[in-house]
Amino acid sequence: MTLLLAQISDLHLDGTDRATRRATRVMDYLRALPRPVDALLVTGDIADHGEEAEYEQAAEILAAPFPVLTCPGNHDVRPAYRKALLRQPPGAGPVNQVHHIAGTAILMCDATIPGHDEGRLDSETLAWMHATLDGLAPDTPALIAFHQPPVELHHPLPDSGRLQEPDALAGLLHAHPQVVAVLTGHAHTAAASTFAGRPLIVGPAVTWTLRLPWEGDRPADREQPPGLAFHILDDDLRLTTHYRVVLPA
Repeated sequence: MTLLLAQISDLHLDGTDRATRRATRVMDYLRALPRPVDALLVTGDIADHGEEAEYEQAAEILAAPFPVLTCPGNHDVRPAYRKALLRQPPGAGPVNQVHHIAGTAILMCDATIPGHDEGRLDSETLAWMHATLDGLAPDTPALIAFHQPPVELHHPLPDSGRLQEPDALAGLLHAHPQVVAVLTGHAHTAAASTFAGRPLIVGPAVTWTLRLPWEGDRPADREQPPGLAFHILDDDLRLTTHYRVVLPA
C-alpha cells in the first residue's frame, strides 16, 4: 500500500482575480501531474467571507478527476459550506466526514468555533472521531485532518488562533494507535512538528505566506507563490511529506 495525497489550504476565495488565479494555478498543476494523486485534502479557509457564491466558485475550481476532501476553517460558514460546496442541507452543526482512500481512513474534522479564529474539537466531533476510529479494522491506518494546529508555531498570529483544549486530541491519539499523523492548515506556512507522539504536518497556504518573526515585521508575504504539500504513506506506515510552490506558467 502506497498512498499519495496532495494537500492545499487557506484558499480564501473572495471573488477577486488574485485569489481565483492562485487557486486555479494550483489545481491546474495538480490535474496535470503525470501520476494523479489518490486524493486532494483541502484543510480549511476555502472561502474568505463564507458566502455561498464563494463556495460555488470553489466547487468549480476544485473539480478534479481525483477525490477532493475538504474540512472547514475559521473563515468558513457551515450552512453555506454545506449547501454550495458539499451539496448538502445547510445545517449549522460540525462538518465531519470520513473517506476511505487506498486502504486508509482519512478523517476530515471540523475544529472551528463559529465566529472565532481559534479552534476546538467539540464534544460532538470528538465523539464522532472516537466512534469512527473504533469502527475501523485494527490494521487500517488513519489520518486526521482539521484546520487549526494544536501546537505553537512560534509566530503570534497563528499561535493566537491555534486549537484549544489539545489534551482531548492527545487522549484520542493515545487511544487509537492506528492514527499515523495529524494534518492541519491555518498558519499560512509550511511546517512540521510533533503532537502526542505523532507527526504534525501544517500545509502551506494558497493565498499568502506567513513571514516568520526573523523574516520581517509584516506577517503577510503576498508575493510568495501558492504552496502545496505531497504526502506519501508507504507500506511501513511512514509518512513522508514534500512541499512545492507553483509558479505562473
